[in-house]
Amino acid sequence: MAKTPTGKNNSGRGMRDLKVKVKTARGRTMSSTLWLQRQLNDPYVRRAQQEGYRGRAAFKIMELDDKYRFLVPGARVVDLGCAPGGWSQVAVKRINSLGERAGKSVGRIVGVDLQEIEPLAGAELHQLDFMSDGADDQVKEWLGGRADVVMSDMAASSSGHKQTDHLRIMSLCETAAYFAFDVLEEGGTFVAKVLAGGAEGELQKLLKQKFTKVANVKPPSSRSDSSEKFVVAMGYRGSDAS
Repeated sequence: MAKTPTGKNNSGRGMRDLKVKVKTARGRTMSSTLWLQRQLNDPYVRRAQQEGYRGRAAFKIMELDDKYRFLVPGARVVDLGCAPGGWSQVAVKRINSLGERAGKSVGRIVGVDLQEIEPLAGAELHQLDFMSDGADDQVKEWLGGRADVVMSDMAASSSGHKQTDHLRIMSLCETAAYFAFDVLEEGGTFVAKVLAGGAEGELQKLLKQKFTKVANVKPPSSRSDSSEKFVVAMGYRGSDAS
């Protein structure tokens, strides 16, 4: 019979059911204690650590790509707000940017973020505000042409006010979409995090004008208590679409 770390029998209870509990330490708020406890008990956090990914978000883009297949060998990818680099890590392998998959086309990925990002083999990472003047032309220059995929897992800083945060994230996502219109190749794909809550209607309408197919997905690795979901817009019609 399986034993716990203390040597006592499990009595039918699996080890996965044992939860780490965190006591509130001096100087730490209850909310930060609960966040730490959730992190310690999150299987995707543990898996990311075991498999060498920079964060649990890596599994979200894996699951989205497993379903829609946009990170293909040879693809040119832009990762907006890429820090700490988990999405880029996944893309490096799938687009074959290191050329490790013999006989497959070699892709390229450019990641940008407001903060400095730790270097990642197979990805070109830059500290850049994608909303600054000329950022789209700069990214295309780094990429060597237009992108096949623009992806964004960005979230605006939290204010603690749910409606305000929702509007901020939707505004950020809409700005990312307009950036994608400037850099995407015809037929390209836009992937971004959004929040469910009603304010995304205008964005959905815009994307349906610009792309042939728009899907809204909540991948399994997205926490069930989170209102986040992801939009996957495929088949970019080109900059002349309205």
